[in-house]
Amino acid sequence: MTTTQINDNTAVLRDVFPAGSVAFVSGASRGIGAACATALAAAGCNLAITYRRKENEAAQIAESIEAIGRQCITMQMDVTDENQVTRAFRIIRQHYGRLDAAVLNSGITSDGHLATMSRSKWSSVIDTNLTGTFLCTREATKAMYSSGGSIVMVASTSGVAGRPGQANYAASKGGIVAMMKTLAPEVAAKNVRVNAVAPGFIQTDMVAAVPKAALAQAIQHIPMGRLGLAQEVASAVTFLASPLAAYITGKTLTIDGGMING
Repeated sequence: MTTTQINDNTAVLRDVFPAGSVAFVSGASRGIGAACATALAAAGCNLAITYRRKENEAAQIAESIEAIGRQCITMQMDVTDENQVTRAFRIIRQHYGRLDAAVLNSGITSDGHLATMSRSKWSSVIDTNLTGTFLCTREATKAMYSSGGSIVMVASTSGVAGRPGQANYAASKGGIVAMMKTLAPEVAAKNVRVNAVAPGFIQTDMVAAVPKAALAQAIQHIPMGRLGLAQEVASAVTFLASPLAAYITGKTLTIDGGMING
């Protein structure tokens, strides 16, 4: 096992998965999902990645993965559509015949104060973040029953500690944490591990949409004094998904520069 430095802050794990391992990443066309896909490829996995709208970006991620000698299939998938989710996992079984790791990353925000939040605004976030994670988790678990594997759910510090103006988002991400804690003991005997990461403020398109004044105020509450990088989340996800974390299940790892205690 080696690590390769990719910038001043992060290092990528190399070849920590057995040869021929397969990883699935949802929402992998950009941001944290794209970083996770490329990090898992560097760690030894062939990939199956999904996107909802950004086909060109997903294709570029696939090309970068194939450039280092791994295989990668891309699939358009709406995580809220049960038929599309089951179809995607069927394609993975047909193409690779196995699934060793699954990173469930797809998510959206639609912020607003609870007292004035519409039902549609609530439902869209819950459907994508929580129900979408449920559907992908269910299919990934089935795929891993016979040979084991690792599932990593992408939650958020909002789901651990809450955040004003994010009632729907915090509820969806808190639900992910609760679902992970419930599933982990259910599947441990099948050698399936289930964990979650809870990123804080990370340099992604989602955080770029936060008003500058609000973001500056948030950074004041981060002891490390900066935003995180998608690659830093990906390094933690890769560790949890890999055999290096073989005795870790049912845990939530916050990745937030020390912003919250938990």
